[in-house]
Amino acid sequence: MNALDFTVVYDSLPYLLDGLRFSLLLTAVAFAAGMTLGTGLALVQHLEIPVAAQAARAYVALIRSIPLILVLFWFFFLVPLIIGWVINNGHPVPIGGIWTAFITFSLFEAAYYSEIIRVGLRSLNKGQYEAARALSLSTCKTYRLVILPQVVRVASPIILSQTIILFQDTSLVYVLSLTDLVGAASKIAQLNGRLVEMYLTVAVVYLAICCTASQLVAYLQQRTQLQTSR
Repeated sequence: MNALDFTVVYDSLPYLLDGLRFSLLLTAVAFAAGMTLGTGLALVQHLEIPVAAQAARAYVALIRSIPLILVLFWFFFLVPLIIGWVINNGHPVPIGGIWTAFITFSLFEAAYYSEIIRVGLRSLNKGQYEAARALSLSTCKTYRLVILPQVVRVASPIILSQTIILFQDTSLVYVLSLTDLVGAASKIAQLNGRLVEMYLTVAVVYLAICCTASQLVAYLQQRTQLQTSR
């Protein structure tokens, strides 16, 4: 331990921060897109829309049964072949690692956010629907103005917990040769041989971010319990 030299971390800070920014950006985009698509999937199932509800259930079941890294491989290698076949090009149409990461993470997380929202919709008091109906609100306005805001507020601790997992999973983009925080640290460590210092630094960064977010989850849970008990 006496041989540890963390000056390499300081010297590589700009590169590490670039990797962290990519990890945070991927998390933010996948969260926004995943929540949007996931909410749509949950509503389709909740409203029991013919055919669409069955398709949504099948999609959620499929995505939740396979690992994210396998979905990344599928999208990166198979989708270019499918696009080339559809447009009769005869050659794969490259998508690129960045687009693969953003699209795949968004589609993958949508399945998990969908289940969170769907459970929230089922747990909401039926009186809320009846009150909206009494005010002559349309189905669209009922869910947009009355139902979904309450569901998101109640489910916010679980949503944030899933987002923490999403942030941790962004390290899987190394299989696409993208430079996230872990990838940046790994490349620097391979150049100068300071694996312990670099990976310790990455662990501390992940620990700090995830612990802070976990404290926020605990706060939201307490706040939700207080509002429910009133």
